[in-house]
Amino acid sequence: MSTAYWVVAGIAAFAFLASGMMKVASSREKLLANKNMGWAADFSDSQIKLIGLAEVLGALGLILPHVFSVAEVLSKVAAVGLFLLMAGAANVHRKRKEPFAPALILGLVALVTIFL
Repeated sequence: MSTAYWVVAGIAAFAFLASGMMKVASSREKLLANKNMGWAADFSDSQIKLIGLAEVLGALGLILPHVFSVAEVLSKVAAVGLFLLMAGAANVHRKRKEPFAPALILGLVALVTIFL
């Protein structure tokens, strides 16, 4: 694996792990108290937890297959999954007339790891 992969995948994994853990560990009400989490009003507590779990698993999927040199294709699957998750997030933000560029950029960063 190249140094570029580890840098980009590490940044993406850190961001997704932090974001996912926040969604898994926090209640919907606590998320709604944050002005940047208005989107949570459109989702149930269970849906938010599943989104968070998908982010955590995607973050682990970017890193662990390469760490253990096992089924490294799973990193590509994780990257595509994270990109699709962020495309959906960008769409939700767009519909709510909220800034959607951060979600799109993070999704693209995950997707870039496929080509490194």
